[in-house]
Amino acid sequence: MARKFLYIVAGITVLIIAVMLALRLWSSELSEIAFVPEAEFTPQPAIGIDTYAGYDRWIARPGKGADDPAMWLPDGLEGDADALAVPVFFVHPTSYFEKAKWNAPEDDKPSRDLAELFVQGMASPFNKSLNVWAPRYRQATIGAFLTDKPEGTRALDLAYGDVLAAFDSFIATVDPAKPLVLAGHSQGAYHLRRLLRDRVAGTSLAQRMVAAYLIGWPVAVEQDLPRTGLGACEGPEQTRCIVSWLTVAEPAETEMLVRAWKRRQGLDGKQLKDAAFICTNPLTGGRGGEAPADDNLGTLVPNIVAKTGTLVPGKVGARCREDGFLSIGNPPLLELGPYVMPGNDYHLFDVTLFWANLRADFVRRAKAWQPLQ
Repeated sequence: MARKFLYIVAGITVLIIAVMLALRLWSSELSEIAFVPEAEFTPQPAIGIDTYAGYDRWIARPGKGADDPAMWLPDGLEGDADALAVPVFFVHPTSYFEKAKWNAPEDDKPSRDLAELFVQGMASPFNKSLNVWAPRYRQATIGAFLTDKPEGTRALDLAYGDVLAAFDSFIATVDPAKPLVLAGHSQGAYHLRRLLRDRVAGTSLAQRMVAAYLIGWPVAVEQDLPRTGLGACEGPEQTRCIVSWLTVAEPAETEMLVRAWKRRQGLDGKQLKDAAFICTNPLTGGRGGEAPADDNLGTLVPNIVAKTGTLVPGKVGARCREDGFLSIGNPPLLELGPYVMPGNDYHLFDVTLFWANLRADFVRRAKAWQPLQ
């Protein structure tokens, strides 16, 4: 599985480099020209829960066996005998960067391969549970986040409809007595934030939540958090709460990130304002604060040449800044490849910089979860 995974990495490296170089070289206005579709939005029929009844529309789910990318582990780390009985619903980030369409075609191989790569690296911290589910969905193209056009919102709504259908299928399938985890990155976190409002808040599912890991998309303290049915995770063993961070190095330029965020509405239905958002420190599991690199249990560093990936501990510290971003200080001396976005934005590495700590956080909260009496 590790070999197959890194063959895919090699195959899509050129695509990622092209995207990152474009974002480095062009202003936000030119980025819109490069990535925002000019085509009209094409309405597509909604899909129902039955669409996710089999295996075809799942990148990861129990029963996929050796082809399940979420079950991958870095070199030197073996699977644990004491698996956790906690179903995990994971939604991958954007893997479609074309401007030909507003939503990824279901047969687009580059975006499908890249989605599998993202599940490999970002859902694998949760595979202490052997019950990890990650759906394919008609994701919005990256340009949907770079424009005020109504087509961008419609593309995101279409993608969200797929995520809802997948989640409803997931809930109908897993043991109703088990606790649950939601996890996603970037576009995945964006959709899960909305799903918390529409499917979890005020329902029995809120009581079953170990945590919701909404990484790489801001969760506004005033406009979002009260409508999710969960609080922010204040400590490392708290449950029924939200974990969230957005990673930058110094000096950081966050204007493009903030602009993309503020194009969207809060869960209150209003345009997002200059408001605080949650910053969980992944090295402590608490809200805010600072922790040294010595507390980092392992950053996942891919090695394409050796066709493997390695955990490197003790190299990346973390501090929640006053503006809500998570700072890792100076860019780390690690071979991460040319994938850092403009302004020292480590968005692509939100999860992998803290891979081992996220794994430990999941285990700790899962073991702390208790049903309400």
